[in-house]
Amino acid sequence: MSANAKEAILAAGRLSAQAHGYGGLNMRELAGEVGIKAASIYHHFASKAELAAAIAERYWQDTKAWLDEVESRHQDPKASLREYPDTFRNSLVNGNRLCLGSFLGAEYDDLPEPVRRQVQTFADVNVAWLQDRLIEAEMVEKENAEDRARAIFAAIAGAQLVARSRSDITIFDAMITSYQRAGLLPQ
Repeated sequence: MSANAKEAILAAGRLSAQAHGYGGLNMRELAGEVGIKAASIYHHFASKAELAAAIAERYWQDTKAWLDEVESRHQDPKASLREYPDTFRNSLVNGNRLCLGSFLGAEYDDLPEPVRRQVQTFADVNVAWLQDRLIEAEMVEKENAEDRARAIFAAIAGAQLVARSRSDITIFDAMITSYQRAGLLPQ
């Protein structure tokens, strides 16, 4: 199998996991979407757990790259913080999907250990990035930054979940605006 096929499996697996979670990740269906035989998936991923861990790892790496790009585009850390919810919003725009980290986090007790580690890393990457921007923006003292970062991360993930359950992105947008008005995020 070519590297392109492996990338196609990861991309299709990501979309599937964002829509259906780990429990809904089906190797046979995934192979059909990619246009290969199910046995071909096992050439690169020995198990569903290995595939899911690779998908989750790629997801947090892509998220980190996006966050770093957001930071590099803005001199003002508050502008970076204002853009942060877009990473969650983009999942909703893309077929009313959830953030992969959020979906897998909800299934945490049922995940294999390698997938759990990637889910934790996703949360850690987000919280660390938020924490750094909050400190740079002088919105909190350093000793309170991690708690505030976790609150922002949880609030935005929660807004995404509520909006998805209604298939209405305007709910997400309204909740983000309310977080800004309340001072959780900068306006």
